[in-house]
Amino acid sequence: MTRVLDLLASFLAVVVVLTLHEFSHAFVAYKCGDPTPKWTKRLSLNPARHLDLVGLICFTFVGFGWAKPVEVNPNNFKKYRLGMGLTASAGVIMNYVMAFLIFPLWQVILVYYYAPVGGYFAMFLCDFAEMLFTYSLCFCVFNLLPLFPLDGFRILDALNKRRGKIYRFLQQYGQIILLGLIVESFICNLFVDLGVYQMNWFDILGWIMQFAIKIFGWPITALWGVILP
Repeated sequence: MTRVLDLLASFLAVVVVLTLHEFSHAFVAYKCGDPTPKWTKRLSLNPARHLDLVGLICFTFVGFGWAKPVEVNPNNFKKYRLGMGLTASAGVIMNYVMAFLIFPLWQVILVYYYAPVGGYFAMFLCDFAEMLFTYSLCFCVFNLLPLFPLDGFRILDALNKRRGKIYRFLQQYGQIILLGLIVESFICNLFVDLGVYQMNWFDILGWIMQFAIKIFGWPITALWGVILP
């Protein structure tokens, strides 16, 4: 029962994180003058408009995944580079803001509901809030990697006027590198589950997740640590 609740909490947290991420891209692109997201029905909070089945499964079971990229036409932006930069960064900003807002809710549930009350429902709520916080940070940092088609590459594309060899390499092979990293992380996790704990040292995306939670999330936990009693 505990395992089922963990998977359900993970699945729902992934759906929320991915949906808000992609909606943010669509909303900002639309506000910057591009009607394409509205025409393609991506200006919506309906998860079915945004989710990719394979990416959703990978995120739920591996901790890293993707949604359907929002289609935009940069030529419609009122200011090309500004529109590109804002649209590309909208998703990661949304994820970070969400992590900031969900952290105190998670702590309140943990201290004032889960600890004194207990039970399956309290455990589910606590796990769900924790995963919302963790996945928001992880997806934020994950998307900042400068690999096509992630947001980090699109931000680089908006800021970079030169199209040198490194840019072309990241554009051509970024998706292959990304899938390779996800597969490598999945294999490492399999070995760890079998008791080969040394494989944790070779989990590249695992290190990124630790960075996301401990380093990138430190300002959030530190600030709320001062505010919360």
